[in-house]
Amino acid sequence: MKVNILAIESSCDETSASVISDGKILNNIIATQSVHEKYGGVVPELASRAHQQHLIPVVAEALSDSGIDKKDLKAVAFTKGPGLMGSLMVGVSFAKSFAYALGIPLIEVNHMQAHILAHFIEEPKPKFPFICLTVSGGHTQLVLVKDYLEMEIIGETTDDAVGEAFDKTAKLLGLPYPGGPLIDKYAKEGNPNAFEFPISDIPGLNFSFSGIKTSVLYFLRDQIKDNPDFITENLADICASIQHTLVKTLLQKLKKAAQIHGIREIAIAGGVSANSGLREALKGMADKHDWNIYIPKFEYCTDNAAMIAMVAHFKYLKGEFCGLDVVPEARMKF
Repeated sequence: MKVNILAIESSCDETSASVISDGKILNNIIATQSVHEKYGGVVPELASRAHQQHLIPVVAEALSDSGIDKKDLKAVAFTKGPGLMGSLMVGVSFAKSFAYALGIPLIEVNHMQAHILAHFIEEPKPKFPFICLTVSGGHTQLVLVKDYLEMEIIGETTDDAVGEAFDKTAKLLGLPYPGGPLIDKYAKEGNPNAFEFPISDIPGLNFSFSGIKTSVLYFLRDQIKDNPDFITENLADICASIQHTLVKTLLQKLKKAAQIHGIREIAIAGGVSANSGLREALKGMADKHDWNIYIPKFEYCTDNAAMIAMVAHFKYLKGEFCGLDVVPEARMKF
């Protein structure tokens, strides 16, 4: 009998469902939420309501598209955390009800571990041990990955995540939410060395990104005093310089981690791993230091249920199930 698992992701503002069969992802259905754009960021209550609207249609499509009947499922997996509590509650409540009705076990998944295991959805797959730079709107972490379910955080941000830094600086430039992809878009046309912003280099392998937001704020304030049209006239160069600074901050720590642990297998994951500047800079560093690098497809960078399903597959093989008393955790450690 094949091991068929339904996976659900609802940690923030994407509602997603996926079916995995014997370790092979059959689909990855995602419903995005555009309602947050006019507010300049994700509104938790609106996200929860959107999940309630999208979840059943998304699950129905995932099952229909896979050709697998619900009676042939062996388990239901879901994101336990970290994430927005209301959004997580929608996914967890549905998963518990669905699994209980079918009489099959539940598998809880850590969202950040799932981003890392997205690398095992398709070839090429990293070899253990490897270091993964996990970068998103809410997290920035350096993770030493020893096995599928054995991971250690060796560095993380002490304040803002890098995704926050992208979005917050984009907001200072008057760009709509989400601003990170727009900075990436305009940066392609700009000079990354046009303006200099400070690179935070705190001790060890931890990161700090709060300083660049303040630096950009004061820089723009001073420039606009002399030229009210400064942002409009220099948007591409400003975006390129901001992106250059953020990427350099990430990669200097990644390089240090690789040297400390003597590892040449390097991966990136999370929403910010879709950034073209980060991808190109990583490729350049890989050539210089003889790294084997792994960069996920764009559809597996942002929040998606396929990565949840991949974790669930390995947990199922080890018999790691949870009970119906499971509750979501907005803040969740490995």
